[in-house]
Amino acid sequence: MTFQESSHPQPIPLATLIRDVGTRIEGSWLAPALDEFRGELERKGIRRLRPRFYLSTEWGVPFDTTAIAIPFYLARPDLIELHAEHAGHLEGATRPELLRYLRHEMGHAVNYGYKLYEREDWTRAFGSIDRPYEEEYRPEPFSPRFVNHLPGWYAQKHPDEDWAETFAVWMTPGRDWRAEYAGRPEALAKLRFCDRVMAEVRDRDPVVTDQTLDEPAEQLTASLGEYFMGYAAGPEELPPGLDGSLRSVFEEVGAAADAPVETPRRPASRLIRRLEPELTADVYRWTGHSPVRTRALLWRMAERAERLRLVYPESRELETAVALTTLITALAMNHVHTGSYAPN
Repeated sequence: MTFQESSHPQPIPLATLIRDVGTRIEGSWLAPALDEFRGELERKGIRRLRPRFYLSTEWGVPFDTTAIAIPFYLARPDLIELHAEHAGHLEGATRPELLRYLRHEMGHAVNYGYKLYEREDWTRAFGSIDRPYEEEYRPEPFSPRFVNHLPGWYAQKHPDEDWAETFAVWMTPGRDWRAEYAGRPEALAKLRFCDRVMAEVRDRDPVVTDQTLDEPAEQLTASLGEYFMGYAAGPEELPPGLDGSLRSVFEEVGAAADAPVETPRRPASRLIRRLEPELTADVYRWTGHSPVRTRALLWRMAERAERLRLVYPESRELETAVALTTLITALAMNHVHTGSYAPN
């Protein structure tokens, strides 16, 4: 399904309550994707634990349940477009990405359904599930101790996520995890543990059968506007010298010897805003820097570029985009590892 196939051509007012939007899994593009996912579970021999799928505010599995929440906006192309416009970052808006997130959430459902987290061998492999869960975490990119599945080095966030990411890699069809992780013995040991445990429990009924829903979409009284306000980043101090950095990106490219004077100049702010969706997603994938923060930072940079009247030659747009990406990545890495764009 593409965004153009929407049966809801009129924009949805932001004052509309989420419960009144009328999103449903049945009849949407999600339904055949979920059928495909159930086929993956069948082929992996996971037949006794049957998760319940429902729409809610975000991806997740309520603790000690086997119900998997899917963001409500994924049920309709017009809502996907609205979410992209107001929140920027999308999680699962294509079929391959949707299946990727479903495999991760299924890891949580298996963990809770069989109470794997209570096992001593699980704790030895992944750590205590009682470890504090922090939204702001500081990943170590390319760490050999963890698998790579979702963006942002997500396995490093918490032992529960480490298991879910390991399970997702183990479950992915056609993925030869033994060969892929042969050179990373610690991550490979976790995958082998997952393989052993799943062979042990897959034919057993889960000990947890609760499928209580957390914030189902049909009961949400928040409006779409209120929902999107939750994606707004708070004020963030910009690093000193940012104006100089922006000038380096745009003015130095503009002054390059191979950029003819007659080449049309384009506003730097327009390029920053145009690249925002890709930069937000890619910076998160490779640094772990929050997409909300990256988006806010790019908006502030676009404002500064506009005030400084920065431009770049159209013929050197690729070089300019690479320079901008490098700058954003450096700022993001500073924030991830020090909590500030300009560490003391």
